Amino acid sequence: MPFQRFFHILRLAVKSIAVHRLRSTLTILGIVLGVAAVIVTVGLGEAKRSEALDNIKDLGATNIIVRSQKPLDEKKDRQGEDLLKYGITYKDLERIESTVPTVLSVTPIRVFRKEVRCLDRKFEARVVGTMPNYMELNGLTLAHGRFILPRDNDQFANVCVLGAEAAEKLFPIEDPLGHTIAIVGGHNYRVIGVTAQKAPTAGIGGSLDSQDFNRDVYIPFQTDRVRFGETLFEQRAGAYQVEKLQISQLTIAVDSVEHVRQTADVVQGLLDQFHTKKDFSVTVPLDLLEKVEQTQKLFTWLIASIAIVSVVVGGIGIMNIMLATVTERTREIGIRRALGAKRKDITVQFLVEAMTLSSAGGLLGLGLGLAGVFGVPAFLGFMHRWGYWSSVNLPLQLSVPWILRSLVVTVVVGVIFGIYPARRAALMDPIEALRHE
Repeated sequence: MPFQRFFHILRLAVKSIAVHRLRSTLTILGIVLGVAAVIVTVGLGEAKRSEALDNIKDLGATNIIVRSQKPLDEKKDRQGEDLLKYGITYKDLERIESTVPTVLSVTPIRVFRKEVRCLDRKFEARVVGTMPNYMELNGLTLAHGRFILPRDNDQFANVCVLGAEAAEKLFPIEDPLGHTIAIVGGHNYRVIGVTAQKAPTAGIGGSLDSQDFNRDVYIPFQTDRVRFGETLFEQRAGAYQVEKLQISQLTIAVDSVEHVRQTADVVQGLLDQFHTKKDFSVTVPLDLLEKVEQTQKLFTWLIASIAIVSVVVGGIGIMNIMLATVTERTREIGIRRALGAKRKDITVQFLVEAMTLSSAGGLLGLGLGLAGVFGVPAFLGFMHRWGYWSSVNLPLQLSVPWILRSLVVTVVVGVIFGIYPARRAALMDPIEALRHE
């Protein structure tokens, strides 16, 4: 019986709303737009958060990144007129490996830009002298061939692995494997592998640079050490830049997550003893991971709160229209009271009508939001394929918890803003209501 009574009241509420369709639609428009805005904005925030977290997770939660950086002060340590010496050294690498007990391994790399040639084709590449485990540390996969092996480092082999874009530019037609490329100033190298396409990583704060792995050329670390030496020459805008840099970055693998921060402090203190100038930085991906999660959660709540304001405004509109409805239906209320309806019955009837309005707005907003989450990226991709504009990276990710929160908010708004009109209808004097024209 209670369920039958409820459905009867719900049917009356739907009929009452359907009598004034345009007015009801305009009333719930604020709720529709508010819920849709919550779903779309939170979807965008969640997608960006996931992208940032994936970039950090690629570095490893048990890793520590030590990067060389140019000193900020103008009085730099120079030998000669144009030589700048800075950054991590081979001795630093040996000290960390031999003195810090929680360190499992240390992977050095050196990065510099050089022109790479194959016949008459040229390409400005990022040359990376690295170790065999670099591919695993950075989440790279191979499209063809193999990566650098320990024997390549031990034998100072002139071999290289090309990034996807580098391979396409230098070998647009033929298979790169087995062919030879020339790195300006560093001899010829035989291509032994090509990495698969990988999305560029975004820079995260001031701690990590953005990277495009597709433009890389990987050579053995020891080969780089003997072929290019410690001094790097670079010509830009008609001027030469000469730097003495032994190691660009160290990736330190720690034995457990619990020891990461402690090990980072030890490494920081160890390097500070031998680097009087700030020519290195220590980054803990685990700290970045936690900070990004906290920041993105705060940002998501802020954006969602602004969007929820639209839902509240829609609730005010529902209260306004329900008050007008109570006035219009004063005689109906009087008749129902005269036929035996209790104040509780009148309250429930108008409260259900308010909740029906808000719930309908929530469901329509949900449909509009889902259309935005799935439709906008698909539409942009479609337009890009037809050449109407360049590619736009607008990832959206569905957030089920926020969908449920939005629907709950719409029901709560219906209850809160429907109570006053419902109580006002219930408290009417039946005699005065029957006299109302």
